[in-house]
Amino acid sequence: MLVLIPVALAQPTSAAPLFEDVSQALPKHQYTGGWEHFVGGGLSAFDCSGDGLPDMVAAGGSSPLLLLKNVSDTGKLAFVSAELPMEITQTTGAYPLDIDADGVLDVYVMRVGPDKVLRGGPDCSFEDVTQSWGIPQTDQWTTSFTAWWTEDVAFPTMAIGHYVDRTDPEGPFGTCDNNTLLYPTGDQAPYYTPHVLNPGYCALSMLAARDARGRLSLRISNDRHYYVSGGSEQLWDVETERFLSQEDGWPTVSLWGMGIASRDLTGDQRDEVMLTSMGDQLMQIAQVDGTYRNAGYDIGTYAHTPYLREDGRPSTGWHATFADVDNDAHVDLFIAKGNVDQMPGMAMLDPNNLLMQGADGRFTEAGDTAGVADTARSRGAAVADFDGDGLLDLAVVNRRADMRLYRNITSNAGQWVKVQLEGAATNRFAIGARVIITADGTLQSQQVTIGGGHAGATLLPLHFGIGTAQEATVQVQWPDGTLGGLVKVGAAATLNIRYPH
Repeated sequence: MLVLIPVALAQPTSAAPLFEDVSQALPKHQYTGGWEHFVGGGLSAFDCSGDGLPDMVAAGGSSPLLLLKNVSDTGKLAFVSAELPMEITQTTGAYPLDIDADGVLDVYVMRVGPDKVLRGGPDCSFEDVTQSWGIPQTDQWTTSFTAWWTEDVAFPTMAIGHYVDRTDPEGPFGTCDNNTLLYPTGDQAPYYTPHVLNPGYCALSMLAARDARGRLSLRISNDRHYYVSGGSEQLWDVETERFLSQEDGWPTVSLWGMGIASRDLTGDQRDEVMLTSMGDQLMQIAQVDGTYRNAGYDIGTYAHTPYLREDGRPSTGWHATFADVDNDAHVDLFIAKGNVDQMPGMAMLDPNNLLMQGADGRFTEAGDTAGVADTARSRGAAVADFDGDGLLDLAVVNRRADMRLYRNITSNAGQWVKVQLEGAATNRFAIGARVIITADGTLQSQQVTIGGGHAGATLLPLHFGIGTAQEATVQVQWPDGTLGGLVKVGAAATLNIRYPH
């Protein structure tokens, strides 16, 4: 049975995805360290220089956190190392977020040990504001992050996910730490007070977003390898401040939860959810009644074993992201793959997935033919238009192997549109908004979120492939529910939309 049925179909393009390995354009960088860095290795993409090109920050593990400034020209990718206020090691990942509402992105740095927050300044400059903003300095192992704004609160609420309890003398196996909610308590400047969110089941990814019910919720994906009794995936309702149960239509799902990707694949303005894991990668299809059902195996997204067939053991999925890499108006899926370290039951030769969505809603593997079938132990990734040519490129962080960079050189790709939002005075990047775009009768939508992935995320203008269409109509549902007017935009353009004050 066909699982996904788009609302309408744009005219197909004849493009086959193709990427060029341009890793020499990066400074050498690896995600290193012992068992405390088996997980993590996040990568985030955002514009900290203000030139419109995505910069990056890459976790280093026992190696230093790396800030990569984009110095690309059209058709040529290039990055240089940029200076941070201090050398930061023991990092698992980092997330960009405008915490102090000044219109400049800050960075929350996750660590094995006390986390740090770097306040953004001009041209990729940063300062350490960890203590002045009240960020807890506990000896915890942070592995996931997300954030959201609530009505009439100037600064975001941040959710911090922790892995095993480092203080438990019986650990690490069989122990999971509680998670932390950081509530803003300052009115004129950000300051945070921690609250325990339990139970915790070794969170490896978090995402705050509107769920299938249309309600703001905190989704937590957990690593069952360390589960205590009763551990499972979690959904926490933000308004009522409680975890949902089977009575709420939230089924018990247990997997080796590692990464989260979310995107509306059907045009119904409800986001499907992709959960990466050891073995099956689970796609959950949003239903009209606000619940989710598991996608059928014929959809092509389970990606449970390596497709190169050199190693038949189960795959290990980490960062996942939905992105239209050929701009045909059908959203594709990238999954970073790689063994935890030397787990003999799992594949060691485990290439990254590039799953291309067809007009029938099914996904077909193209990682090998597209040139991204790397078998290093991949962890974090970023899919972004690094050179501004309208095609989404790819960067990948690897454990104990050099970071990779791939330029998208797909020929005969479709047209595209980007949408940049400027939100209200406090939520400047409009986290929680949904952008709805229609081109040639095909409706697509994306939420603006920060979180998900695995230990990193992109915060950039939203990218939409529109096939052969020459224009599109755009509408924004802002975080407070305000529905903006219809705006037309031509192909190959970036549309800037401000919150209607």
